[in-house]
Amino acid sequence: MLSSILVKSPIFKLKRPKMMKKLFNALLLSLISFTAFASERADIGWEWINDGALVVDVRTEQEFDAGHLEDALNYPLQNVAYHFAEIDKDQPIVVYCRSGNRSGQAYNYLVSQGFTQVHNGGGLNEMLDAKQ
Repeated sequence: MLSSILVKSPIFKLKRPKMMKKLFNALLLSLISFTAFASERADIGWEWINDGALVVDVRTEQEFDAGHLEDALNYPLQNVAYHFAEIDKDQPIVVYCRSGNRSGQAYNYLVSQGFTQVHNGGGLNEMLDAKQ
């Protein structure tokens, strides 16, 4: 009952548009910030790839088979330790996945193991969009 009184209150009606506008602006700013970050990391990924970096897709084999970047190797996240055991720790590497989450985990692992030139390119679609 109290909530219905507050909703019908003239004070609530006056403040609600302002709150909605603030919320909308905050969400819009967040989206713009994420998009800028996402584009930047993909752009940097392509710079590295064009300079000869090893391209590694850390998604599952099934995801990889459904589509991947040209010349990418498929080293699923759960097997990263095995696949990178024989790779030079100074080799430039760009990792990517579906959204950037698993590639972020792979990035953190590789850096913790002493790899010096690793970049998280983000997600596959993000990388493909940045290439165009």
